[in-house]
Amino acid sequence: MPSVEEALAERLARGEEVVLATVIRVDGQPPSRPGAKLLMSRTASLAGTLGCSEFDSAALTDAPQVADSGAPQLRTYSHDLGSIEAYLEPHAPVPTLVVFGATPVARSLLDWAPELGFRAVLVETRPDRLRDQDWPEAVTSVPALEALMGTEVYAVHTDHDAADIVPALLAVVAHRPRFIGLVGSRRHTGHHLEALRAKGVGEEVINQIQTPVGLDLGALTPAEIALSILAGVVAKRRGRSGGWLELTRTASST
Repeated sequence: MPSVEEALAERLARGEEVVLATVIRVDGQPPSRPGAKLLMSRTASLAGTLGCSEFDSAALTDAPQVADSGAPQLRTYSHDLGSIEAYLEPHAPVPTLVVFGATPVARSLLDWAPELGFRAVLVETRPDRLRDQDWPEAVTSVPALEALMGTEVYAVHTDHDAADIVPALLAVVAHRPRFIGLVGSRRHTGHHLEALRAKGVGEEVINQIQTPVGLDLGALTPAEIALSILAGVVAKRRGRSGGWLELTRTASST
């Protein structure tokens, strides 16, 4: 069984939301000790213990409120033998941007995504594409991606000529992503959409796949294309259309 620290690192690497409770003070002789830790989601204990089921249950009850607050909080939990003071620290979920294909567009997406608050994951199943270039560590098989999705997923496939586009998109669709983009015109990507239909993917999902992908910036270079894609992803995340901001004029200024 992994330690609390290992479980925390694993969950954070997947972009998951967790709350970590740590005992910082013990009064009396409760079944606990300073430094005891419990890792929780909003609904379940994930690893460790604060010393007894009563303390763990009390902390789990507080976990949703602490997660909603976004700030660490102190809690005191009592037992017949004494009490503990616990430090509850929330770790907010991080949205995951899954980038398929080691292409020039992908390189800019991977470079810029962390600056915009995304955890970027490169998926490239063709080893030759990763050789002799300074790519980040990549997921090299579609099944291996499953454990890295996180709870808020955005995905962009940057190579419409890849042989495994359909399995890749099927893997993403299963996680109900907030955004799926496929680089290329419908002339190049339409047959992939037809293959998804043949696999039983519904029209409501097919219609959510943006292809061509990106805001209309007149992008030509790989960096410009990546910029147009990321601008669209941010707009989708924030619930905006991606158009120009308009100056709101008051009656006195007209």
